[in-house]
Amino acid sequence: MEQRHLGRTGLRVSRIGLGTLTWGRDTDEHDAADLLKTFWEAGGTLVDTADVYGDGEAEYLLGRLMDGLVPRRDLVISTKAGSVPGPDRRFDGSRGHLLSALDASLARLGTDYVDLWHVHAYDADTPLEETLQALDIAVGSGRVRYAGVSNFCGWQLAKAATWQLAVPGARARLASTQMEYSLLQRGVEREVLPAALDLGIGLLPSSPLGRGVLTGKYRGDATPSDSRGASEHLAPFVAPYLDDTASRIVDAVTTAADGLAVTALQVALAWVRDRPGVAAPIVGARNAQQLTAALSVEALSLPDEICRALDDVSAPVHRYPDHDWSTL
Repeated sequence: MEQRHLGRTGLRVSRIGLGTLTWGRDTDEHDAADLLKTFWEAGGTLVDTADVYGDGEAEYLLGRLMDGLVPRRDLVISTKAGSVPGPDRRFDGSRGHLLSALDASLARLGTDYVDLWHVHAYDADTPLEETLQALDIAVGSGRVRYAGVSNFCGWQLAKAATWQLAVPGARARLASTQMEYSLLQRGVEREVLPAALDLGIGLLPSSPLGRGVLTGKYRGDATPSDSRGASEHLAPFVAPYLDDTASRIVDAVTTAADGLAVTALQVALAWVRDRPGVAAPIVGARNAQQLTAALSVEALSLPDEICRALDDVSAPVHRYPDHDWSTL
């Protein structure tokens, strides 16, 4: 699998990443082992997790598999901290919480460092410089090699990245931002992606298949019994992308796939993988068969005319001030 630099850093990652959102909950140890081995044998390196996935079970499971199945040195492990399950607070970006969460993640993963560590979301109740100081401490201590953020909007990302660049060498520059991005969700193109491109930050798209909808499995009001849409706790996650607008985009993806003699999954994943600024889409698969289908996109590059057609059918409304006001 082709390797790409993550933003303006020396870190190289496989251009498809493996997500572990369902590990330890819907994905058991046997299936997780098959997924990790399949990914590694295909040349994949970037494995994405978080301290809250499966209430910590995803990290624990990944750590066990690294112990005997796949060499730690062959993987780029990315995890996140800052989400909290409390009823009164969803995010905690305080220095104390983040550093304690990092230590707990390292213990579950069974490693003394992670390659990439993200602040899971912006915490408006904590000064941003305090949150970012946790990244500096983590990198300076060797527990984290590269740092990034997740779910920061455009101004938040630009402010954080600029703060980190203000004192070169003393602060850990942001290597990446993880955001949802697909043909069904192009909101990052409004401000986040331009900021990332300008500041040398690599984008790691989550849900690059539109939460599974872009595979075409939900066409014609169908809901496969083994899909996320049929899952009691994941159905609300899929529901926003089952409207008429999404249906038109899925139809276009399917038409393109038929014309290229490939699958809708391959077309949708190739589109987001090759967008400007994207380092590696994060793919979550239920089993090794699904993952193999996703990894087969490695050999596919979409023709320009197909990309333009998909751009047009999925184009978000971007007007003032995002585009040059003089042309409006």
